Amino acid sequence: PDVIIEAQFDDNDAEHGQDHLQDMLSDDIKKLSPDTSEKGKAAGISGMHRTKQDDGPKVNDPRLLPDEFLQRTAKVVYILEKKHSRAATGFIKLLADRNSELFKRCAMFSPVDHRVPRVYVPLADCPPDFVTRPEGYSQKLFICRIVDWKEDSNFATGQLCKSLGQAGEIEPETEGILTEYGVDFSDFSPEALECLPQNLPWVISPEELAKRRDLR
Repeated sequence: PDVIIEAQFDDNDAEHGQDHLQDMLSDDIKKLSPDTSEKGKAAGISGMHRTKQDDGPKVNDPRLLPDEFLQRTAKVVYILEKKHSRAATGFIKLLADRNSELFKRCAMFSPVDHRVPRVYVPLADCPPDFVTRPEGYSQKLFICRIVDWKEDSNFATGQLCKSLGQAGEIEPETEGILTEYGVDFSDFSPEALECLPQNLPWVISPEELAKRRDLR
């Protein structure tokens, strides 16, 4: 177990400086240190040098440590179900390296949700005048869908699906959230609308109301 040594410091020590205080601490540590030579003589092994094999167990061997000190690790072996829609809302911008070959083919998509990686999207999916005036789209929201993410790349690859509109407005922001979570907000089909009452205004009849549980 560790031993805590309390050092007394007074005005006299201040005159001798910090070196004197360190000498005092060194002397105290030596007093507490076991005398290995005496222990060796008592065991009858004086004159013998310890070898590497005689050393105690290595601390860095995880098999010798208690379980509470170990960080358990694992490896993903199979994806059972994909929960994320792989669609994200964000902004597009040009790549920083204008001299690279990738600059001529792709743009960078930056998701609003920072849990989603940045995505390379083809310039063909971007608006026609995006390369000439990218500042005009700095506040435009887009929907991007991730199609691949290679193990050796920091960025995924994807395709721009739709331009939502100006960031900060209610309708584009709402549509982006619904798309990210895979909510179908398209119009109802004619077959579904035909199931609704056609004579408006419509009210529940007393007979029907008597058969229902009132949750209002």
